[in-house]
Amino acid sequence: MSDLAGPVDPRRMRAADSDRERIVEILREAVAEGRLDLSELDERIGQAYAARTYGELEPLVADLPVAGAVPVPAVRPAVAGEPGALDRAVDRTGLQASTTAVAVMSGFERKGRWAVGSTFNAVALWGGGLIDLREADFTAGHVRINAYAVMGGIEIIVPEHAHVDVSGIGVMGGFDGPRSSAASAGGGPTVVVAGLAFWGGVSVERKPSDEVIRQRRLERKRERELERLERKRERLERGRQREREQVERNREDDRAHWEHNRREPG
Repeated sequence: MSDLAGPVDPRRMRAADSDRERIVEILREAVAEGRLDLSELDERIGQAYAARTYGELEPLVADLPVAGAVPVPAVRPAVAGEPGALDRAVDRTGLQASTTAVAVMSGFERKGRWAVGSTFNAVALWGGGLIDLREADFTAGHVRINAYAVMGGIEIIVPEHAHVDVSGIGVMGGFDGPRSSAASAGGGPTVVVAGLAFWGGVSVERKPSDEVIRQRRLERKRERELERLERKRERLERGRQREREQVERNREDDRAHWEHNRREPG
């Protein structure tokens, strides 16, 4: 009974797949920042996916800061009322802005509600990435995205009211997007996209938010329904008009028949 009542060492707790993926994401960002080389990345990723406990994951990121500033806290599972250390280390929805995304033979996504800093570095090596800024919180009035796609692809979606300037270079690849476009009269963030696409592609596209898209679809649906009802009303009105004309013709025929019989009785 005393063993059951004693404290449990969190380092011995089993790690989940999501915990391993969070550690791998930190390692990939460290490569983009020049803190690890590719051989170290490969070695640590292998150890991360083989780790069974939080204690085995902790040494893999103990010498790495998160987002270049915040040290990684001690790795341990979450307890009731307190977020887990791994969750805090990779939190991208609070005050800490996301500055880097890396895909090495894999993929990354930044979409939905997230904070983006004034500079964002994205690397796709034999992989792909999505950077969706439509619902992002801009910590500054502008953001510069340095996108590098090597035998991979990076898709960048910006708000439809944003000012966009694309100046990247494509070498045996494509770096596509509006070279210059002004923001709407209401103003919007400035997004500058630079970098390189080598045997790969970087695409920049302006789109409305998902909510605006849904609203526009509903509006089009309502317009189509109104048009359908209007066509139906017009058909009914034409039918009534034909009935009125037919009734009038019948009256004229009856009147003509009556006049004929009145003039020629018997």
